[in-house]
Amino acid sequence: MADNSDRLAFAIDLGKRAGASALASFRKLETLTIERKGHQDLVSEADRDTETFIRAEIARAYPDDAIVGEEHAPTPGTSGWTWVIDPIDGTANFVAGIPQWCIIISAVYGDNIEVGVMEEPCSGETFSAGRGKGAFVNGRPLKVSDAASLGEGSVGVGYAAREDDKAVVALMGDLLGQGGMFFRNASGGLMLAYAAAGRLIGYVEESMNPWDCLAGMLMIMEAGGTVKLPAPEALTTERFALVAGGPGVYAAIEMLWEKHLPKI
Repeated sequence: MADNSDRLAFAIDLGKRAGASALASFRKLETLTIERKGHQDLVSEADRDTETFIRAEIARAYPDDAIVGEEHAPTPGTSGWTWVIDPIDGTANFVAGIPQWCIIISAVYGDNIEVGVMEEPCSGETFSAGRGKGAFVNGRPLKVSDAASLGEGSVGVGYAAREDDKAVVALMGDLLGQGGMFFRNASGGLMLAYAAAGRLIGYVEESMNPWDCLAGMLMIMEAGGTVKLPAPEALTTERFALVAGGPGVYAAIEMLWEKHLPKI
């Protein structure tokens, strides 16, 4: 197992610093430049500035590591480590003044997600996980839900405009028919963190970008949950399906995915 201790501590500190900067921008939204290509396809100067800051700090601390981010071209590396960044997950919320967004920083070594951090500045919550070291929020251990059926909690359901809306509606209808409830807050990262914390019983989405979900996937696994993992070669480069849940409901959530969502 790779030694992830230093990078985990570094990512937690970096997430806090990046979060403080993004929060300052959030508090003066009227001054930001926002590009709007569609309701779910937004980017603000805060996104780009935050990623630029995170990239510069990683390059200073770990110059041989590769970096993949949402807003800028990949940076190659030679160490075997790859950082994966979403500077602001939940940009639609951010630009609308809704306090449900986060900074996501993860690090991969080989075929494994080694480090995952989500900083949610508006709530003051820092979610973190290191492979083999557990998952935490503000230092408190995370544990997935012990729900034994879909009727015992809410399932996070992700959706992007590029996906099949009829399939997602059918999945949610089936979930409701089984006595369950769906939850969506426009930040897939936060919903995964909430699943790791047992606030949601699981999560499902047709396809996600690595920067949205790697940190949350690690948190769920370290908190005792199950995650559908992509092929190793897709981990940092491709969109992939996401199914996750506590041990008592994962099979039922995976069945919803198998039944309703197109396979990519």
